Amino acid sequence: MKLRTLSGLLAMSLLVGCSSSDKEVVPDIPPSDLYSEAQVSLQAGNWMTAIEKLEALDSRYPFGAYSEQVQLDLIYAYYKNDDLALGLATIERFTRLNPTHEKLDWVLYMRGLTHMAQDRNFMHDMFGVDRSDRDPEPVKAAFSDFKHLLERYPNSPYAADAHQRMFALKNRLAKYDLATADFYLRREAWIAAINRAQELQKAYPDTQAARESLKIQLKAYKALGMDDAVAHTQELIKLNPVK
Repeated sequence: MKLRTLSGLLAMSLLVGCSSSDKEVVPDIPPSDLYSEAQVSLQAGNWMTAIEKLEALDSRYPFGAYSEQVQLDLIYAYYKNDDLALGLATIERFTRLNPTHEKLDWVLYMRGLTHMAQDRNFMHDMFGVDRSDRDPEPVKAAFSDFKHLLERYPNSPYAADAHQRMFALKNRLAKYDLATADFYLRREAWIAAINRAQELQKAYPDTQAARESLKIQLKAYKALGMDDAVAHTQELIKLNPVK
């Protein structure tokens, strides 16, 4: 009996502990005060605190006076805090609810930045590991976002930076195709290597990777004994030397 009583007391204490930990972290204060506190946290770079306060505002006052700006602030805070999935979800929600908002160019720019960040890997950056063979889907999405920004808002203050980022993304995508072509070459899949190299040359003709792919193409043609194609590729290499 004593054992059962002790077990019951332990269970009750656990329940009390759980309920106390579930108490609201963000105090229930007027939305103007809560928004001001969130802005202070944002300006100080305290992303987690800012997110907590902004999320509280968003959940408590979804149609309040601060609702649109709260979502915009959340998009930025999620990006800075590396909460990329939440950032993309908030971007999707904001775009759906505000299709003609004056800051849609910034939202589209942030979507591109967020997709770019999905291709980032802290450990790879730290040790200088080549990431060219990683899945390029986030890069393709970012490239599409920035391209859409330039097409829809050519005079946006974010257009110039988006254009520069597209150049870097194009090189990233070209390196991925080069790594794939090399993968096929090393496995003696000659036709696949040639096809991938030529796709790269067509899609990204002004990249270093496109010039390097000619060497892969040359090796594959030599392995297949295609003398005319070998001669043609050798001419292309002369005209497009690797810098």
